[in-house]
Amino acid sequence: MLSSANGIGYVPRWLAGMSCYITFGIGGLLSSLTILPILKYWPGAPAKRIQRVQKAVHLMFRGFVRMLTWAGVIHLQVPQSQLLRQAQGMVVVANHPTLIDVVVLISLMPNAGCIVKQGIWRNPFMRGVVAAAGYIPNRGAELLLADCRQVLNRGTNLIIFPEGTRTVKGAVINDFARGAANIALRCGANLLPVVLKVTDPGLTKQDPWYEIPRKTMTIQVLLAGHIDTPEAASDSSAKQARKLTHELEIYYRQQLDEHYELT
Repeated sequence: MLSSANGIGYVPRWLAGMSCYITFGIGGLLSSLTILPILKYWPGAPAKRIQRVQKAVHLMFRGFVRMLTWAGVIHLQVPQSQLLRQAQGMVVVANHPTLIDVVVLISLMPNAGCIVKQGIWRNPFMRGVVAAAGYIPNRGAELLLADCRQVLNRGTNLIIFPEGTRTVKGAVINDFARGAANIALRCGANLLPVVLKVTDPGLTKQDPWYEIPRKTMTIQVLLAGHIDTPEAASDSSAKQARKLTHELEIYYRQQLDEHYELT
């Protein structure tokens, strides 16, 4: 249900939103100590074990998204959800308007991984989750590339935000970095561009995490098919990555159009 709240009416919304955060944090900590280690070490091939954990994380994140929906924090629209569920071994690129973008995407994809910054690996609520799910630590370029190739080769989708950080308020998107294009080209993986379009935005880079939006955020998850990406030749990979990144940035600006910005 779409809703807005001001004054004293904001208190129940804030409490409901914070309850979602607390439940998610405690659930992440408890699952990393109980069910996720069981799934990770249950007999089976290493790839099968990771798939089990990723499916569990997918279900956990889907539950969190449903809680946020129940609390009136977000309203999700995914007209092509089947394409996300069926994707295999793709580099999933998306713009990054809110704090919960990666949670939303993983809630829609049962076999998704991502590159995780070092701070998350030190977070007691999330460290066990990301480690058990086989997510990739953000480390040196060659080690990172080898990890990405391994993840993609086993059919896991890799979520990357070319903006690098959440979109700045007042902008359509931040400038794109070449990391996603480099990984897709050098690993020979197809790209799946996902456009996240938010109305009544909140949870932006300028908003503190505890500031629950006063209006329900409508998040549209839009797809237009994948991009075939042949593996790049080593002597031209930098040029190809620049070209592909430029084309992606133009595509996102066109999809979000000149009238869309986080304000």
